[in-house]
Amino acid sequence: MILLTLKLLLAHVLGDFVFQPDAMVEHKRSKKHKSPFFYLHLAIHMLALLLVLRFDGSYWFLILVIVGSHCLIDLLKLHLDGRGDARLLFAGDQLLHLTVIGCLVAIYQPFSINIEVMYSPQILMLVLALFGVTFVSGVVMKLVMSSWAVDEVNTEDSLKNAGKYIGILERLFVFAFVVLNLWQAIGLLIAAKSVFRFGDLSRAKDRKLTEYILIGTLLSFGMALLMGLAYRYVLDVNWA
Repeated sequence: MILLTLKLLLAHVLGDFVFQPDAMVEHKRSKKHKSPFFYLHLAIHMLALLLVLRFDGSYWFLILVIVGSHCLIDLLKLHLDGRGDARLLFAGDQLLHLTVIGCLVAIYQPFSINIEVMYSPQILMLVLALFGVTFVSGVVMKLVMSSWAVDEVNTEDSLKNAGKYIGILERLFVFAFVVLNLWQAIGLLIAAKSVFRFGDLSRAKDRKLTEYILIGTLLSFGMALLMGLAYRYVLDVNWA
């Protein structure tokens, strides 16, 4: 089941990303189904599927369904292009392709999902930790840091909500490094953040801003460390 899934995903990545340059995408957008690149794109997908499946005749139905569904999904995407959020359209397009792949894998190599495993302490702790380092930590930091009112430098030039997403990403990285026991990588992450922040601090020459950033960084990293250590503890406990 895993091997077939990997083969189909590889073919999808080759067809949709590796062998679909920007010029092909733009021509398809302008000409829709009249573009010869639309049919070339489908041919590339079929060839990629034939190669990864080693021209196995037992998969002919699977190949036809994937290519046929890809044709319909791409046509829908092309005709919806420009009528909504491009990011949502891309996500929906890929989700539909992956859903087709998942359904076909289930048909060719049926598998069952053990619901009990989803309620194991390890999985529950992982979900709790991920929510903790993303949503919960952000709320906690906002409450703690609200005690100090410090104006950032050139906030009008900053991306909207950039600080929020940077904090989420850095905590996810720290959490992953703790789980993988890559403690040295956490030091590199702190050093990298310090380098990028050095420009703001040197321009500001404001001790309050320096202290504010330092407290926020240590608090963010500290909560991610605690979540990572808690998850590792749950993994090491014998729940039998």
